[in-house]
Order: sequence, then C-alpha cells, then structure tokens
Amino acid sequence: MTERRVDTLINYYGTSHTNPTNELIHFFAIPLITLSLSGLIYALSPIALYVFIAASLIYYARLSIVFLIAMLVWSAAIIWLIESMGSQLFVTSLAIFVGAWILQFIGHKLEGKKPSFLEDLQYLWVGPLFVLSKLFIKLGIKW
Repeated sequence: MTERRVDTLINYYGTSHTNPTNELIHFFAIPLITLSLSGLIYALSPIALYVFIAASLIYYARLSIVFLIAMLVWSAAIIWLIESMGSQLFVTSLAIFVGAWILQFIGHKLEGKKPSFLEDLQYLWVGPLFVLSKLFIKLGIKW
C-alpha cells in the first residue's frame, strides 16, 4: 500500500521534530504562530486573511477531509480570537509572533536540525497538521 501524501508530509516533518522538548515547544508555538500570523494579516486587510484562510483550506482539502474539518474549526476560532483583540490586534499579534518564533528556533537548536519550511514553504502549512496528528493519535482519530 502506498503512503498517502499527507502521511508522507507529516512523517518528513516529524524527522526534524524528534526531540521531546522541541515537540513540546512546537505544540504551543505552532498554534500561536498561526494565530498571530492571521492577526497580522487581518490587521493589514481582513479580506486578505479570508483569502489566505480559503487558500489554506483548499490545500488541506487536497490532503485530508479530517484535517480540513479540524483546520476549518481552528480557522473559525482564530477569526473569533483576533476579532476579540480589538485595537490591540497588531501589537498583540506581533508580540506573539516574535515570541513563538523565538521558541521555535530554540526548539530547533535543541533538536540540532533546521526547520522544515526552510527547505519547502509548504511545511508552514504542514506544521499544524503535525500537531493535530499527535492529538488525533492520542484520541484514536484516523485522518
């Protein structure tokens, strides 16, 4: 049986995320990065955020319906969270973005491997799936 593309991407992403501390950092930093990046985009143009989310969801739909549904729910939560930030949206998103990336690079320093997205930008979209895959395994959810 051939490995599905989504599994290939997650497995490759996992090869640079084997250190338990790095994995733990990623479980917090990746959701914070997606939230803060969305907040920064929204601060510049709400329409741009909806276009970005739509494009991301199309990417996820091509990989897995289960991941698509999870990312649709996460996207709705992100929109709610960033709309709740009000006038502090840009500053809060920028602070979260910088802090989360610092954590990511600390994790990769501990891991001794560079982030996957430096090889291929699509791994910026695979990171959330990696985190979800670990959660889904614990919950017994197949994707």
